[in-house]
Order: sequence, then C-alpha cells, then structure tokens
Amino acid sequence: MEILWVLMALVMLGFVVLPVLRRRRGMIERVPPGHPDAADPADYGFVRQEELDVRMPGPDQDLLDVLDLVQRTQDHRAASQLLAGTEAAGELRWQRVQAFAGAASLELARRPGGVSETPGGQWLRVWRAEAPKDAGGAAVHAEFLVQQAWRTATPGTDDFRIIMEEAKAACAEAALLAPGDPIPYIVELSVARGLAYPREEFEQLWLKILDRAPAHMGAHLAALHYWCEKWHGSREQAMSFAEAAAARAPQGSLLSAMPLFAVFEHLPEVNLVAGFYQSEVVTKAIHGALHAVHSARADDPMLAHVRHMLVFFLVRGERWAEAMNQLLHIDGHVGALPWTLSPDPAAEFAVYRALAVAGYEANGGSPATLPH
Repeated sequence: MEILWVLMALVMLGFVVLPVLRRRRGMIERVPPGHPDAADPADYGFVRQEELDVRMPGPDQDLLDVLDLVQRTQDHRAASQLLAGTEAAGELRWQRVQAFAGAASLELARRPGGVSETPGGQWLRVWRAEAPKDAGGAAVHAEFLVQQAWRTATPGTDDFRIIMEEAKAACAEAALLAPGDPIPYIVELSVARGLAYPREEFEQLWLKILDRAPAHMGAHLAALHYWCEKWHGSREQAMSFAEAAAARAPQGSLLSAMPLFAVFEHLPEVNLVAGFYQSEVVTKAIHGALHAVHSARADDPMLAHVRHMLVFFLVRGERWAEAMNQLLHIDGHVGALPWTLSPDPAAEFAVYRALAVAGYEANGGSPATLPH
C-alpha cells in the first residue's frame, strides 16, 4: 500500500511540473544562465533583470520626473501641478494618484521618524496642511491611508479597521472637493473590501463610479477583488461581473480583458490538470484580452496591465510567439500583476521572459524571425 501511495504522488507531481516545462514538441530544459545552450533574452533587446523598473507597469516619464523632484526636494507642488493637469476621469490620473501615495508610504516605511529624524513622506503631510482644498492632494492622502492599512496591519484587526475608517473619511472629504471626480470612489473600493461593506452599500458605491467613469478599467479591476471568492463573493460572481463588463465594453476599451483577470484571481493553488491553460475557459479569456489589446489605443494607460497578464497566461499556455510579441511592448517595466504579487517582481518576470524565449527558440524562432 505504501508503494501505491508513492506511485500516486509521483503521478500527481508530474501533472504539476510537466505542464510548466513541456513544449509542443519535446521538452524545454531549464539550463543555467551562461550555459552554451541557454536562450539569451538580451539577444532580443530585453533589458537585464537588475534594470527592470518595478514601480510602474509601463513608461510615464512625466511621473518619474515629478516623483524624483518631490522626493529630492520634499516639495509637493510639482505633484499637485501634475495631477491638476491630468484628466480627472482618466486611467492615467488614477495611476498617478496610486504612485504618489505608494511613494509616500514606502518613504514612511523606510524612515518611520523619531526624536531627531523627520519621518518619510513628510511632503504629503505638508501638502494636505498647506493646500487642504486641493482635490489631488486629498485623493493621494486617501489612497496613502489605504496602502498603509494593507501594508502595516492585518485585515480583521483593530489597527486595520482604524486606518481603514480614517481612509473612508478621507475618501468622503476628497469626493466633496471634486464632485465629478471618480478617483475618491475608486479609492473607497479598497476600503469596501477591507471593511467588508454589505452588498447593497458596495453596489451603491459602484453606481457612483459608473455615473462618473463607466468604462474605467482601473475601477473595474479594483471592484473585481470584492466579488472574488477570497473576499466577499464567489468564483461565479467574479466571472459574472467580469463578463458583464466585457459585454458592455465600448469600442477600443480594454474591459474585454476583464475575464482574464477574473480567471487569474481564481487560479488553483496546485494545478493537477495538464491542459488547464489550454482549456476553453482560459482560451476564451485570453482571446478576449488579445482582442482588447489589438483594438485599444496605443497610449491607453491600462494597456501595459493587460499585456503583463497576457504574458503570464501565454507562457503557461505554451503560446511562445504570442508571449514574445507582448514582451516586446512591455519589457523594462514590471510594476503590474501578476509580478507584483512576488517578493521579487523583477525575478518573477525574468523567469517567464526566459521561458518565453526558450520556448520560442525551441520551436524554430530567433531574433530575426520575431516581428518588431
């Protein structure tokens, strides 16, 4: 009987490991870097792992320049001006609010402050004190509190609830300063998840967002978490929400990619099905995301998010050439799902990139055959 259990365990291990390493003809061998047979991502112009930018999913030079200036001088005015000049209901403003809040939160984590030390992120506190009517500063402060709650406390504890209640009040204040702005309500979606809003209260919040920005991809991704099985919904509810968003997506919208994110949120921790990533559900979600990418504006701020998720699924599905095509557009930046769930996003991304290159070359591809 013990031998039977050992044999069963080996078979199950094969189902878990082989789908990752197998290609359509033969096997992909994970050879170490520097080996003569190792596929080299640098041959395709990809940047080195240590140079990958983990802060953002794609380039935003204006944001980087302002962040550098603010953190170097501790003067908030450049951040205020950048947000004031960014479309209120657009995806880019939401990403910039998140970036400023994240920068302040990380500064505070690195320099908590003390008797003789100024705490990190002081520029955000000064911003709120000197410009209390600045809608941009209010939105950044609300998002900062949300990130602090998730970063420094455990959901369900008193500390977590106290910070989240403060964030909820900050969202309300930011909403009063800019009545037509969806950002304060999008920030509150994370509060709703953390504080377990009742279904009716969450839906009322969601309607406020739909009234202001019905096709906002960032808002839909934030709302999706609430409906997931691990939070306050189920696999079926999350997929229903994602499919409804895709069905009403206007031409050129990336909302058609929502089902792929819903599938990702409900991936099994251990995959025992050899063809899971070629299954009908996954294939349909991938095709929806590819359609969204092909029809979206080249400058859509959410485009990189979808491309990063596609790389994950295309590599898992052994669709090497398509994965390489997505990598050409996003390489250099890794501040997006699924990589940000890893303690080392750059390393995680680099593994998938190396697998894509190896699979592409194992099937006859080369830098010369990859269209640019």
